[in-house]
Amino acid sequence: MATESLPFSVSLELALEGAGSAEAQLYQPALAEAEAAVADLRKAYESGSLELLRVPERRDDLDAAAEAAAKLRENTSAICVLGIGGSSLGGQALAELIPFGALRKVHFFDNPDPFTFKAALASFDLKTTRFVAISKSGGTAETLMQTLAAADAIEKAGGGKYLKQHFLCITEPKPSPLRAFAESIGCPTLDHPVGVGGRYSVLTVVGLLPAILMGLNAYAIRHGANAVLQQMLNGQSPAASGAALHHALARAGRLRETVLWSYADALKTFGPWWRQLWAESLGKDGKGSTPVATLGPVDQHSQLQLFLDGPGEALYTIVSTDMKGEGPVVPRERASALKLDYLAGKTLGDLVSVEARATAETLHAKGRPVRQIHVPKTDERGFGALFMHFMLETIIMGRLMRVDPFDQPAVEEGKVLARRYLGQE
Repeated sequence: MATESLPFSVSLELALEGAGSAEAQLYQPALAEAEAAVADLRKAYESGSLELLRVPERRDDLDAAAEAAAKLRENTSAICVLGIGGSSLGGQALAELIPFGALRKVHFFDNPDPFTFKAALASFDLKTTRFVAISKSGGTAETLMQTLAAADAIEKAGGGKYLKQHFLCITEPKPSPLRAFAESIGCPTLDHPVGVGGRYSVLTVVGLLPAILMGLNAYAIRHGANAVLQQMLNGQSPAASGAALHHALARAGRLRETVLWSYADALKTFGPWWRQLWAESLGKDGKGSTPVATLGPVDQHSQLQLFLDGPGEALYTIVSTDMKGEGPVVPRERASALKLDYLAGKTLGDLVSVEARATAETLHAKGRPVRQIHVPKTDERGFGALFMHFMLETIIMGRLMRVDPFDQPAVEEGKVLARRYLGQE
């Protein structure tokens, strides 16, 4: 059976030209190592030992999520997603697919700022507000505090009798504080896959239940992810070449940072999602590169000076979409009267398209390695493909670096100290 084409294209031409001779010589050996890592992933897929690789094929969990979402939306004025990091960023990234101006009933509360959450609870009609609490372990302090505070607010508003109708919890199928809360009020729960870490969970119900609640096509998201996965299984993997490029630059001492530069508002929160994935997966044992998420022309006016004239120890990935001819048109007569002939008859999409191209070429002219990814359409299938691509690239990069891309040992000490200090107070 022929492999389905991907909903994006990748070019390393400017990256390899922008790299020095040492980096270029290191790329082919790195690519051979990356392909060996891909062979291991194929074995993991066949054995089922890496659950993430089987997620794109599943449909049963989405059917259950769709049923739960339908009940949650009944007589509902607002839905609040409570979670942090990987329990929230995937859903937030998908929320950017909702057109500007559309009524958004789904709100994400990840950073537990006390003033914001207090104001939010005061502004909602708590009789018709629903809460989705997400924590893989079921013991995330920030999410638990938000959940308990929301339950208390509903009870004080007179809704304690119907508390179970206000909540849905997503957590692992094992004893935990969050699961105990769900059982105590009788609210529904969906299982967080045990073998899929939080920052890799966007394609599970963690990211796709919020997507369904927002009216997005979760099956199309999985379809796009599966297209990337199947290409890898059939011997074609842009993720492997991307990891190899990063590794070659790192070995040459030219990878202090890796910059994901998205030229579309629809990808604005995709950058922070990727930033957590890369940082938490690969920053270990004194190794790693700092991920920097940037956005279109905005960051041309704030960071491009540094990127062009600074240390030059970064890889730049420019992500563009089809937007030529899109948006308002500048009237020719007025533009000419203002001596702005280069803008006459042009659209905002025309401007952003050429700026993405100009940024890539300017960085290349300065000897900066630039990878170009083009996603013709930012829709559910395209997002699913990008999610899968960058998760695979991160996993392969971990294998090349000889670090475990799935653990996060360094952050546990801070969590323990925070709980101790809070208990002392």
